Amino acid sequence: MNDKDTLAKNNGAAKTDKRKQSLYFPEDMLQEIKEEAARLDRSLSWVVQRAWKLARLEIKKLPSVNEVGEGEEDLGD
Repeated sequence: MNDKDTLAKNNGAAKTDKRKQSLYFPEDMLQEIKEEAARLDRSLSWVVQRAWKLARLEIKKLPSVNEVGEGEEDLGD
């Protein structure tokens, strides 16, 4: 934990980490996200975060790499 983390924790700062992260999406998927963000009048970040909250239980049901049987491949939609 660095000084900034310690200070934030001790000061009761926001519980969420607001640091920037880079995520890479296929161009067509990014375009769809942009269109939905515009339709909803929300940010790209909000749409992706909301999508994660809605999908995370389904994603947790997916087998890990070590659980995929031999001969099976990633669905990679």
